[in-house]
Amino acid sequence: MKKDRQPGLDARWGRRNRKLSRYKRSILMICAVLVCLTGALAVSSARLQAKNEQYKAQEAELQEQIREQKERSKEIDKFEEYVKTDDYIKDMAEDRLNLVDPNEIVFKPSE
Repeated sequence: MKKDRQPGLDARWGRRNRKLSRYKRSILMICAVLVCLTGALAVSSARLQAKNEQYKAQEAELQEQIREQKERSKEIDKFEEYVKTDDYIKDMAEDRLNLVDPNEIVFKPSE
């Protein structure tokens, strides 16, 4: 046994060791919490990235549908203009009423 140390000195070293041990534990706990938060942030980021990709795909699909509907709208506008013409009335009269022009010759298939 060493007796050259003072009796109060051992008590101080013990307290200092306990304080150091508590300090180390608190630092360790803070690091553990930071690691957990970082992990949660990484998982959330990955989920948001996946959702973003889904939304981008959906947006591209909707843009394609918009383009198709605009083309369809143009076709409808053209047909609307055609319906207002005399050619349309003539075509409908020929198809539905079997009417012909006076100077037109009609050939019927032989049965």
